[in-house]
This record gives sequence, C-alpha cells and structure tokens, in this order.
Amino acid sequence: MAFPLVGALIASKRPENAVGWLCLVVGLIWTLIGVLEYYSYYGAATPGSVPFPVAMAGISDWMWVPAMGLLGTYVLLLFPDGRLPSRRWRPLAWLSGAVILLLSVCVMLAPGRLGNLAGVRKPFALEGADWLVGGAYALLPLLPLCMLASALSLVMRYRRSGGEQRQQIKWMAFAASVVVVLYAIAMLVSFVFPEESWTTAGTVWWLNLLTYAVLLSFTLVPIAVGVAVLKYRLYDIDVLINRTLVYGSLTAMLALIYVGGVVGLQAFFRAVTGQESTLAVVASTLAIAALFNPLRQRVQGFVDRRFYRSKYDAAKTLAAFNARLRDETQLDTLVHDLAGVVRETIQPTHVSLWLRSPEGRANEKVSGTTEKVRS
Repeated sequence: MAFPLVGALIASKRPENAVGWLCLVVGLIWTLIGVLEYYSYYGAATPGSVPFPVAMAGISDWMWVPAMGLLGTYVLLLFPDGRLPSRRWRPLAWLSGAVILLLSVCVMLAPGRLGNLAGVRKPFALEGADWLVGGAYALLPLLPLCMLASALSLVMRYRRSGGEQRQQIKWMAFAASVVVVLYAIAMLVSFVFPEESWTTAGTVWWLNLLTYAVLLSFTLVPIAVGVAVLKYRLYDIDVLINRTLVYGSLTAMLALIYVGGVVGLQAFFRAVTGQESTLAVVASTLAIAALFNPLRQRVQGFVDRRFYRSKYDAAKTLAAFNARLRDETQLDTLVHDLAGVVRETIQPTHVSLWLRSPEGRANEKVSGTTEKVRS
C-alpha cells in the first residue's frame, strides 16, 4: 500500500511530476497481483465458488514484469523532477518500454505452467509456440541491464546537480542502499541457514524477523520518493544518513562483542568447571553497557572524519576561532579572522562584514557586493 498511497499524494500535490503517477501505477499493479493470486487460490480450493480462477492466475502470472520494469527504470530515469536528465537518455527510455512490453507478452503467451497455481497450464499460452519461451529468456537479461543504466543516469544526475536536487537524490540513494544491504544480508543468511534448518530451536524467530525487515525495507523507497518530491524536511537526510552509519556500525560491533563474549566465556567455564554458567551472559551484558558510550563516540568521530570531512573541519575551525575570540582585543584582527572563518566553513561567494558605528551608520570593514554576511 505504500506505493499507491505515496503515488496518490504526489499526483495530487504535483500532478505535473510523472514520478507520482508512476508510483501510483506500480502500487496498483502490485495490489492487483495480490488480489488476483488470492482470488485464484480461493477458486482452486473451492471449485465453482468464483468464476475464472485460472484466468485470474494467468493475468497475475506476468504482471510482475511491468511492475518491476516501471519501478526499476522509469522511476529512476525521471526522478526527481519527472523529466529525463537530457535528450541523450531518450533511447534508453524507448528501449526500456519496448523490453517491458515484449517481455510481458512473451511471459503471458509462452507455453508452460503457472507458477502460482500448482502447475496448471497457462490459460493464454499459444501451445506449440516454443519460440516465445526463447524470446522470454532472451529478453529477461535486458530488463536488469535497463535498470542498471537507469541507476547510472541517477548517479550522473547527482554528480551534476547541487543544492536541493542533490538532497532529493540522496533520499532515493539512502532508501535503495538500506534495501540492498538488508537483502544481501538475507541472501547470505539463507545460504548459511537453509530454510529446512529453520525448525531448530533458537533460529526461527530471528530469521523470521530478518525476513520481515527485508520486506518492510521496500516501503522506504516510496517514502523516500514522497519526501524528496514533496520536499518535506528535505535536508534532514544528512542527519539520517549520519545516524544510520553510526548506529548501524555500533549495533554490529556490539553484537559481535556480545556473541564473542558469551561464546568465549562459556568455553572458558566449560574448560574450568565442566559446565556452562549464566555468568557469561551477565558479564557480556555488563561489558556492552560499559562500552556503549565510548564506542559510540569513537564511531561518531570516525564517521565524521571519513564521510563528513568538511563539516568536521568546519567544527574544528569554529572551535579554534571561539578559543581565540576570548583573548583578541584588536578589532581589525578580529574582523579579518571572522571573515577567514566564514570563508573556510560556509564557503560563500563573497563576504562582507558591516559594523554599526555609535552614530548609527553602518561602516563596511570588508568590502564586497555579491554575497554578504551581516553582523
């Protein structure tokens, strides 16, 4: 429901922006897929209860193609203003549309069995037209290639953009990064813990929790699109990315310390006393509580130095200027230092400092005409 709701909100507030209409269409397609699948399940389980259950399953069997295609290509190509980055991207837009259309037709008409209705034959398939199966396999790799090219257009748009548009693209990149990271973790865990091993005690709850986290992470994409297009608290994304980097890294480190402490201490107690002890859990928990604040400060400092160097340097520059300010008595030296600090931290086009004289007139100490910082 996140996609159609956000799409409807954007379309009502920014009807000229095609991104909102695309999100609305994608959300309605996914909703229709779910409705048709459960409709067909019910019709297969209770024959005669509803009409055409196999036909409904046949429709939902190929609708994933336009849903994924529109989301992975056109939303990225047109984000955030609803227009292509330039005319050079028109061939990609036409190619993506052709791939989505042809792949949908091939998947719908290719002979075979339905994957969502216990292997029933496809109701709309052209029996004997095996070339459609080959066409579907030939077109299938082109869809992710078009998605990658669309993502590349967004990267290039980001590199050429500035100010507000750069912040908009940051929201999309942040949401996509969270989805990709969680999905990669889930895939890695699925190889380490196959689904048949989920019945073992102690693994089911956190594996299910990870699965739900991956599914819920997909809602971040339409939410990020809505925030970026509607420009709601747009510049909070830098704070959000900073906190995500800090607390994500901190959580992973504390989890490793906790698990390592419990496993190591339990092995020590087994070697010494021949049995396990709850003291290992207590000691690991106390260690986590003691390490939280110092570790958080170190991680925050590392993230600021590595990813927010300009802001980190600006904070150090302002702190140093504040220390000098208490001892400086010469006005000309102070004005010169203040102008230098402003240039180094804010990096404006031009700096002017105006001081009010006792007679009420404003005297300009550092001349300038383009951009002024007033005091």
